[in-house]
Amino acid sequence: MKAILNRLINHEQLSKEESRQMIINIADGQYTSSQIASFLTVYLMRSISLDELEGFRSALLELCLLINMDEYNTIDLCGTGGDGKDTFNISTLSSFVVAGAGIKVTKHGNYGVSSTCGSSNVLEALGVKFSNEQDFLKRCLDQAGICILHAPLFHPAMKNVAPVRRELGVKTFFNMLGPLVNPVKPKNQLTGVFNLELARLYYYLFQKTDTNFTVLYGLDGYDEISLTGPTKAFGKNSESLLMPRDFGVDPISENAISGGKNVDHSTKIFIDIIQNKGTIAQQNVVCANAGMAIATALNLSPLEGFQKAKETLLSGNAYNVLSKLQTLSK
Repeated sequence: MKAILNRLINHEQLSKEESRQMIINIADGQYTSSQIASFLTVYLMRSISLDELEGFRSALLELCLLINMDEYNTIDLCGTGGDGKDTFNISTLSSFVVAGAGIKVTKHGNYGVSSTCGSSNVLEALGVKFSNEQDFLKRCLDQAGICILHAPLFHPAMKNVAPVRRELGVKTFFNMLGPLVNPVKPKNQLTGVFNLELARLYYYLFQKTDTNFTVLYGLDGYDEISLTGPTKAFGKNSESLLMPRDFGVDPISENAISGGKNVDHSTKIFIDIIQNKGTIAQQNVVCANAGMAIATALNLSPLEGFQKAKETLLSGNAYNVLSKLQTLSK
């Protein structure tokens, strides 16, 4: 580890195989917490290369409990987090809207590390059961249109990293990896990232796969479409700049989409929005992200996707998805 750290501190890059081996060694318990913390922290101070990102990803997928859902054409909506914006749980809410629109969702998520309240914190508070049993997950997909993939149940190899990440409380390259290691390997993906450099890396990486994808970065710092300004979007064969007007809405203020102070508050915001008691700004930002996922999966324009999402939310279909998932969790 010492030799690797010295190389990284000197801004040298690891090869794909060296990166893969580092994750394997961490999973095998070969390093102390201090060494792991140092390794994670280096990547806050220098950029990650495409080879490193690919190496880390291949190791995590190798060590992961994979679930075969090949008979379904699913999508995952998962951001990296780590943008420091503390918005409410936009991608999780959007996932229920997408499922309500009839597109199967395999939602990968975790507890908040660099944010107050992650996807798993809210879903747990809502009584959603976390499971890695294939039969249960397929039942959720069949009956509710969505299944929840709580990351720690599928990435047991990362148990040595979880306490270190919690203690650090800042984004690490594991934020960068979350959306890349969904155990279902969904055929479609809408992914938000926390900076433009990473958006391009994701773009290059996804182009090497057969995933149908859109990668998003809000140019004012969001890892999703915030409607506070322009959003850079990278698709399989396109690169564009999305403006609020592309969804037929006006720009909103940052305060309009801020998150809860704790899990209870975040859960209340979530329930209000999914039951149509949220503000217009909250509804619009959820529908912009859900709409982009729908547009990605069905090859529609952002506006067409947004309109489908709005219809799903206002009709109560998104709330029905949550209710079904809660019933299946009992």
